Amino acid sequence: MGKVYIYVVDRDFGFAPNPFHGFCTLATCKPGIRNTAKVGDWVIGMGGQRLNATGRCVFAMWISEKITFNEYWLNPAYFDKRPVRNGSSRMMVGDNIYFLDPKTREWTQADSHHSNPDGSLNTKNLSADTKSDKVLISRRFFYFGTAAPMVPPGLLAEIGFKNGIGHRVFDEEDCVKLLDWLQRNFGGARNRVQADPHDFEISEKRYSGKGSKII
Repeated sequence: MGKVYIYVVDRDFGFAPNPFHGFCTLATCKPGIRNTAKVGDWVIGMGGQRLNATGRCVFAMWISEKITFNEYWLNPAYFDKRPVRNGSSRMMVGDNIYFLDPKTREWTQADSHHSNPDGSLNTKNLSADTKSDKVLISRRFFYFGTAAPMVPPGLLAEIGFKNGIGHRVFDEEDCVKLLDWLQRNFGGARNRVQADPHDFEISEKRYSGKGSKII
């Protein structure tokens, strides 16, 4: 049996996670999850106070693949996930942003949601994101965005989850009812973006790397 990682989504731009182009990816933020989660585990993002979505499930992804930043950056299958800052909202929030030069061992950070407003490297985000060089990829996911459904409180209470800082890890066998609720009620929504991310209207903004400050 695998593990289930649950955390509170503070910012929902479609960047972390990024549910576009046919699969869901977690390539930035949450280095603790990206480093330790394995193929076959689940990652679930619950809404928080900032999104006015407390108790609602923003997304859930079953990890199909786990690769490095360089594997993500160099694979043509993931080029659509590279950000294009003068493109559509979906293109602006691309999360394929990091490459580590094998010779100089220096990181490149693409012009993205995690860069400075002028597109230059944001060292705060670089430092946080590269605490793990792993990217989680899901081809079996639920992404609800602003249509996030309310999770029956009893399901969360049963496993002992409450909104808070950081993430919690549970045995999958203890989350059977929660996962069954997702599959039973939203099976037809699998692998599709059900609604825009909560912050999609300001998708051109950047994350400062400090607190919840958007610039």
